[in-house]
Amino acid sequence: VQLVESGGGLVQAGGSLRVSCAASGFTLDYYAIGWFRQAPGKEREGVSCISLSDGSTFYADSVKGRFTISRDNAKNTMYLQMNSLKHEDTAVYYCNARGSGMRGPFDYWGQGTQVTVAS
Repeated sequence: VQLVESGGGLVQAGGSLRVSCAASGFTLDYYAIGWFRQAPGKEREGVSCISLSDGSTFYADSVKGRFTISRDNAKNTMYLQMNSLKHEDTAVYYCNARGSGMRGPFDYWGQGTQVTVAS
């Protein structure tokens, strides 16, 4: 069971980047999914997520209108499209899948992918 991220890198401010997260060993359809990020010296913060119950999407105020979360169930992959990137978006981005079991909720995490926005 794992989540494998790809697509991070270096981009100029104002540019775009898409990060992907491919799931293996489990079916992403049955999980709530989300993206988090952690900048140097800061705590990990939620960026965006998709509710499992009704597919609603949520975004942190700092990325609203610029980032788009999506999932492709056929490819068992989730994405985060990032547009109009700012220097303050620089962070390691982590994908997350949350499921529910007999013992309560549990999480799978990706290994993280570095996104660096040059100002």
